[in-house]
Amino acid sequence: MSTGSSSTSEISRDAGTSEIRTYKGQERALRAGRLGTTGLLLSVLAASAPLMVVAGVMPTTYGVMGIVGQPLLFVILGVVLMLFSVGYAEMSRHVHNAGAFYAYIARGLGPTAGAGASLVALVAYSAMQVGIYGILGFEISGIFATYLDITLAWWIPALVAVVVVGALGWLKIDLNAKVLGVLLVVECALVVIFDVAAIADPAKEGLSLQAFNPETLTGAGLGTALCFCIAAFVGFEQAPVYAEETSRPQIVVSRVMFLAVGYAALFLALSAWALSIATGPGQIVKVAGEQGPGLLFTLTESRLGSTFTDVLHILFVTGMFAALLSFHNVVARYAFAMGREGLLPASFGRTNKTSGAPAAGSLLQSAVSLAIVLAFAFTDDKPAGDPTVPVLHLFTWMGNVGALGVILLMAAASFAVIAFFVRRGAGRAQAGRLAASGIAGAALLVIAFYTVKDFDVLVGAGPGSALSWILPGIIGVALVGGLVYGAVLRSVKPEVHGRIGLGNEAFQLEKQASEV
Repeated sequence: MSTGSSSTSEISRDAGTSEIRTYKGQERALRAGRLGTTGLLLSVLAASAPLMVVAGVMPTTYGVMGIVGQPLLFVILGVVLMLFSVGYAEMSRHVHNAGAFYAYIARGLGPTAGAGASLVALVAYSAMQVGIYGILGFEISGIFATYLDITLAWWIPALVAVVVVGALGWLKIDLNAKVLGVLLVVECALVVIFDVAAIADPAKEGLSLQAFNPETLTGAGLGTALCFCIAAFVGFEQAPVYAEETSRPQIVVSRVMFLAVGYAALFLALSAWALSIATGPGQIVKVAGEQGPGLLFTLTESRLGSTFTDVLHILFVTGMFAALLSFHNVVARYAFAMGREGLLPASFGRTNKTSGAPAAGSLLQSAVSLAIVLAFAFTDDKPAGDPTVPVLHLFTWMGNVGALGVILLMAAASFAVIAFFVRRGAGRAQAGRLAASGIAGAALLVIAFYTVKDFDVLVGAGPGSALSWILPGIIGVALVGGLVYGAVLRSVKPEVHGRIGLGNEAFQLEKQASEV
């Protein structure tokens, strides 16, 4: 798709008065200047839920997938994502759109590709958010059983969280940033305290660097380990989603992405290594497999005492809540961007007149979350306290479906960056950025391939299990459905097809057309 005059003239020519009247009086733009560097950084980092990763993702990668070299994996993925961020950040200087991924892909690979990416993004981020409700509900039910001696089904606190997150989704983004920021800082501080304690009191094997040995990156679970670990970084790529709401987006958005990736790589590699040396590299797979998410709390109990561990349990819950709120905000903004450009009904392109939040998108995500949590609740025939449905099914399945979608979006965005700048006549000054994008895109495609290949390890079944293709197939269906939808729009509604990825620019062009 050309981003030049052809798109402009197409929209100006085809935007009829009925289309313009539909949007008359609506808030078509998110409020600018709400977020600075600190607020945006805290918002995107909150999506990664550091404590949830350390307590939930890392023991699973060690115990279920048997990957001892998890710390090295975080370093490698950090390098890949830094390369990805080089082109992605440069793109963010030229395109400011709440539908970041699909907008970039539309501007680089064409509106039809952008339509496909929009649906993948909506499904992927929704899946990642809904999955967290499972482990959140399970942890809260465990707290009730441990401290109050009350048996509580996991889905009850999960449903309460759906309502609370939905309500906060209507509030101002700057208020949400403050909530996310406080929770994030406290939980990160507690994890660092554990890291220091583990390094100061290692297991019998001592301060071993075996976890950074490339030979430890072997096993049937490497593909799903890549998916699990890259999911721990998810959040940094959301920075451009808030571009319209930041002060100086050309500077702030790219700065936040690099800071987020660098921080996450260092924090995650250090914490994974701390878990390894606290049990010993030779024992970490066995111990993590036996204790699962309880591993971190067992290790803190022996080193830092019961009070610290009790506080950690509470912060585990608040950290997950922060991630839920962060993902909710992102999904709502993607829906807003799609509504504004005609990919969804026009009502999704409106904002809350009081707070400026994308109201319809927020309601959509709340409805989807409610439906999926209820579906898993109705199929749960296990006794209270059994993690099978909330953790091993809802959290693990949905989280990895979402992660696969984000991996594919990042790969597509990498190639879209190259196409965008080549079309604009990129010279030697952009050669390094384009090369970095190409390397990152190729690496991300390899990761996506191995993720799909090893999905049977994720579901704990053999290669013949239907779930090994049904789960990744969700993303495939979303992609194909979006591409078909884009092709149909190109044929029957060329004016809508032409403004995919243009965001608020399309609205301004419609305004100009209405004034002529």
